[in-house]
Amino acid sequence: MNPFSSGTRLRDMIRAIRASKTAAEERAVVRKECAAIRAAISDNDHDYRHRNLAKLMFIHMLGYPTHFGQMECLKLIASPGFPEKRIGYLGLMLLLDERQEVLMLVTNSIKQDLNHTNQYIVGLALCALGNIGSAEMARDLAPEVERLLKFRDPNIRKKAALCSTRIIKKVPDLAENFIHAAASLLSEKHHGVLITGVQLCIDLCKISTEALEHFRKKCTDGLVKLMRDLANSPYAPEYDISGITDPFLQIRLLRLLHSLGKDDADASDAMNDILAQVATKTESNKNAGNAILYECVAAIMSVEDNGGLRVLAINILGRFLSNRDNNIRYVALNMLMKALAVDSQAVQRHRTTILECVKDSDPSIRKRAVELVYLLVNESNVKPMTKELIEYLEASDPEFRGDLTAKICSIVEKFSPEKIWYIDQMLKVLSEAGNDVKDEVWHSLIVVITNASNLHGYAVRSLYRAVQAAGEQETLVRVAIWCIGEYGDMLVNNAGRLDSEEPLTVTESDAVNVVETSFKSHTFDLTTRAMCLIALLKLSSRFPSCSQRVNDIIVQYKGSFVLELQQRAIEFNSIIARHQYIRPSLVERMPVLDEATHSGRKAGSVPAAVSTSQGVSVNLPNGVSKPSAAPLVDLLDLSSDDVPAPSSSGGDFLQDLLGVDLVPVSSQSGSNQAQMSGTNVLLDLLSIGTPSASSSPSTIQVSPSNVDTKSPVNLLDRLSSPSAPSVQVSTTAGSSPMLDLLNGFPSSSPIAVTEGNGPAYPSIVAFESSSLKLTFNFSKQPENPQTTLIEASFTNKSGEVLTNFIFQAAVPKFLQLHLDPASGNILPANSSGSIMQKLKLTNSQHGKKSLVMRIRIAYKVNNKDVLEEGQVNNFPRDL
Repeated sequence: MNPFSSGTRLRDMIRAIRASKTAAEERAVVRKECAAIRAAISDNDHDYRHRNLAKLMFIHMLGYPTHFGQMECLKLIASPGFPEKRIGYLGLMLLLDERQEVLMLVTNSIKQDLNHTNQYIVGLALCALGNIGSAEMARDLAPEVERLLKFRDPNIRKKAALCSTRIIKKVPDLAENFIHAAASLLSEKHHGVLITGVQLCIDLCKISTEALEHFRKKCTDGLVKLMRDLANSPYAPEYDISGITDPFLQIRLLRLLHSLGKDDADASDAMNDILAQVATKTESNKNAGNAILYECVAAIMSVEDNGGLRVLAINILGRFLSNRDNNIRYVALNMLMKALAVDSQAVQRHRTTILECVKDSDPSIRKRAVELVYLLVNESNVKPMTKELIEYLEASDPEFRGDLTAKICSIVEKFSPEKIWYIDQMLKVLSEAGNDVKDEVWHSLIVVITNASNLHGYAVRSLYRAVQAAGEQETLVRVAIWCIGEYGDMLVNNAGRLDSEEPLTVTESDAVNVVETSFKSHTFDLTTRAMCLIALLKLSSRFPSCSQRVNDIIVQYKGSFVLELQQRAIEFNSIIARHQYIRPSLVERMPVLDEATHSGRKAGSVPAAVSTSQGVSVNLPNGVSKPSAAPLVDLLDLSSDDVPAPSSSGGDFLQDLLGVDLVPVSSQSGSNQAQMSGTNVLLDLLSIGTPSASSSPSTIQVSPSNVDTKSPVNLLDRLSSPSAPSVQVSTTAGSSPMLDLLNGFPSSSPIAVTEGNGPAYPSIVAFESSSLKLTFNFSKQPENPQTTLIEASFTNKSGEVLTNFIFQAAVPKFLQLHLDPASGNILPANSSGSIMQKLKLTNSQHGKKSLVMRIRIAYKVNNKDVLEEGQVNNFPRDL
């Protein structure tokens, strides 16, 4: 006989495949066998069809394609005999899935088998439908499955319940058809049927609120009684596992009680006693008992508030943490994280045990324990918890230090009771695992140190000691170098020494030695070495006696192959050697860094160019500068990552903080600046897209005899015309109006709309609040339709005087905005006066896009800062 003919037995084919010594031999055997099966299929061989399908199932399990045998499954299912149907249904479940279109051809056969007189054939059909039934099959066969839930044989009822579970998951709309049938299964005596009925009820509760309410009203008492009978039942050998009666059924019942008791006070009251009984009487020395206790704890946490039960449940989890089984400890930590939101005080009692889990050898338990400890920390226990974690940090594994240091630093920053404690704890972390912390950590530490003026000396001395002991931790070295550069004189002079601080003697040479040693270390990166160079430059000014030594160190790196170090060395050497007079002002101490801004940047809520420091207000004209008490933000929600930081030197430079295309115009010096009543007014520093006129003021002749003083003169328009004569301007005595050299309009008078200047536009109320009203008046120049002149009028509706009044505006990039100085910064109460300010808008998309503007108004009321903002969308259409 051909060993690969259709008559070959399955065991012979398996023996031949296992005898193959190489993968190629195995593939050859499979290929020959598949060829023989194809030939038998082509010949429509009825006698060996079931044997061929059995071989195909084995070949399929080996990973070879067997799609050519799918129709054989359908033919065997359609056969009248049980053996053929058994192989056919088994092949159907293995070789096909619900996505196969051919599966639709078997729906009628399954329906006939569900109505078959042979219960075993009915069981085969239910198994197939429960494993690979599609949504279409579920809709067609749901009535037959529902009928079989009341079949006489318990095995059929069990399989029908499992099949019903798949049907309601595939077609949730059919859930209501199974509610009453599922409820009837809960009164079964057969545990196999009962456990499948309970599972069907659990799934129905998840899918249908109607089913959930029905089970709460009709089945809660019966389930409680059933659970009590199981918990108190005598020994039953057919259901006993480790001395516990049917733990699988008990777990399913607890899950169903979990669903029924959630958010329902009546159901929770009905099950409180049985939950307490299960929690106290179930043995925890066996795995089956621990599984029941875990589900019991989950149910207790979900039911309505019962303080005593919850404490009992959390105590059970505490016992789990002492178990030697890693899996039990892990699930206990997971459950405690959920319980923390319900009863944090009860979880706090197990804090010591949880801290011990942080030291566990299993990395998954360590990680979960650290997450739980992080949630447990509050203002009352932050100090002992942090101490425990830092002590463990010394002995922790290197791969675990990253997570641990991140949590410790977050805890210290979030719950720090005082800055000196914050500094001490951060120094301990940096000393133990400085190379494992992120950059944000040492950035935050520097910010805190700069804000603690009374701790500058203490901080620099503590850092000096820490670097002497742990100089290999690069992050620690960075903070120490920065502080020595800033407060090196306090380190040497022992300034600001606290009573509890030990005395420390450091010479100027010692301080320079620390920086030099770090600078010449080849283990540190470019950032650290660049910081060392800056610190050396500052120390050359702080310690004049060491200036030459510092210069000698810097000179060594003028030929460095690292471009950054070379450039800094050349520049700093030039400062020390040639610019000694300006060096002290260049290396003066950094200003106090704003903690609120730094925290906002880390959280991603404050743009990088925004300062929220509450500094002294600078009294400058509106539209020109901004006092630090009213921070400037990106009014158009544009990205501020590319915006340059505002310069701190001089205080009169206005940067492009709005994130739009601004062209800064440098102010002219001396006599070229316009002046008004002795006040230095900055002209048009935010001019956007204004043509630059390079004419000198000397080209304009001022004569009181040739020019009419009643009409403003647009100097820029006259100068831009090639045929324009020389412009002569006169003013009446005593008025002294300031001419805006870019606009030609007096800054102290409103914009006049004269005859021939184009059509008049209606005024609009651009912004109005309970205390403030803003009105816009418009005008246009006929020869320049893209430009709109706006006169803004601010009125105070409240009964309090508004001071430090500042108006800001921002526009999209297709618009260009020019703001003139306002007529004042004090707004009288009760609409008794107003502030006028002129704006000039140029629309590069005139006729295509309408005007739009975001505005922000800042002022003070009774020395309190007030900030109002809004968007103006109601501009007239023709502007």
